[in-house]
Amino acid sequence: MTPTISPELRHVRIQAVGPTARLEIDGRDIADYVASYQLHHTAGGAPELQLLLRPSADPAFEGAARVVVGEAPDPGPAAAAFIAALDPQETERAVLARHDLLDGEPHELTRALLTQLTEWALGVRQPGERQPVAG
Repeated sequence: MTPTISPELRHVRIQAVGPTARLEIDGRDIADYVASYQLHHTAGGAPELQLLLRPSADPAFEGAARVVVGEAPDPGPAAAAFIAALDPQETERAVLARHDLLDGEPHELTRALLTQLTEWALGVRQPGERQPVAG
């Protein structure tokens, strides 16, 4: 879905209280419909409020802003870039050295590979780091 950008400025009011927020556009409370929002404002430009269609807590804002309704970003391109940057030899070495590789369960190699990639992606261990020795 391509974001819908409103060309005219709308009156926006955000009142954040803890984990909830009151979010109004042109006096209409829309907080129940919003999963998250981002407010961007560059000096000299009109503020831009991006809505992802339920409440998130951010600082209070009241004023005119251009409103953009979009959707969550696709993680595919970032995942593809991450996987493409890996060295196949280093990845194979890390997966085969895992202490949890030989558990006798079906698909153990694939599970070990996916676990290794997940750990690297989350920064648990980085490529090139040795696995801890179970003791």
